[in-house]
Amino acid sequence: MKKSAKKSATQPTQVQATAAASTSQEKHEIRPGQSLELLKELHILTRDGKLNQDSRRKLKQVYHLYQFIEPLLQQLQEERSDISLVDHGAGKSYLGFILYDLFFKAGQAQSKAHIYGIETRDELVKRSTELAQRLDFPGMSFLNLSVAEATRSTQLPEQIDIVTALHACDTATDDAIEFALKKKARFMVLVPCCQAEVAAELRKHKGDAVRNNPLSEMWRHPIHTREFGSQITNVLRCLQLEAHGYQVRVTELVGWEHSMKNELIIAEYKGKPVRRAAERLAEVLKTTGLDHMNRRFFVADGTANSENVTA
Repeated sequence: MKKSAKKSATQPTQVQATAAASTSQEKHEIRPGQSLELLKELHILTRDGKLNQDSRRKLKQVYHLYQFIEPLLQQLQEERSDISLVDHGAGKSYLGFILYDLFFKAGQAQSKAHIYGIETRDELVKRSTELAQRLDFPGMSFLNLSVAEATRSTQLPEQIDIVTALHACDTATDDAIEFALKKKARFMVLVPCCQAEVAAELRKHKGDAVRNNPLSEMWRHPIHTREFGSQITNVLRCLQLEAHGYQVRVTELVGWEHSMKNELIIAEYKGKPVRRAAERLAEVLKTTGLDHMNRRFFVADGTANSENVTA
């Protein structure tokens, strides 16, 4: 029998084929037009252009969120060019940079649009500012401000079109909502994270609530208190937004296998506050023994009784 011919030197090995397939998959996962240099600067891609498991998960989340934000930007762009977007608790500004790169960069010479990243860690603000300058993204600014400071700051417009908060921990989402309400934001896109404040208040006032309310069994045990506290926090936020005149949609950001912090709240301002939402908000706070938190989940004065509201 003849011996099998040796493999050609140019024939790819199994390792090379696997590497090529991996590279092809990574290219498929990166959106067309996305700057590879930006993804490397954000440490989503390694220097040789690879994605690790953690960065793949992070990129998937940001891209999925972009799919929800892009139609809002397109809607605003049809009306005018000076769109303003504020990203609260921006961190390393993954979301802001990718939004700018994919949506605003191509037309930045003619556009008056601007993305503001609000972050209280000075080193992150400096790093993002330097990166925007290196990438020639003139429509991006990064400000070291608290929410209260941001609301009053002359560095921000009087009115903001879109407010985002991606995985803003605990009360940072509420801070973003307060900022958006005061700035009369047209849209809010929120992915809450680590809602601990309400759970702590439920524990503190558990005795009074449990005594007269059979529904308090839902948060009697510590593990249920934590989970119920997280759930009720977002319910209260949605009622608050509706009471202020926003139409609210709640959905998943990505599959639960990618992140447990997965709830996405999208709110669009429609005009009149909703009286029923304000009434329900007050009822839920009272029923759960959280009525002392009405300042956190504030509504406009007189919403429940005003004639200039939707029932």
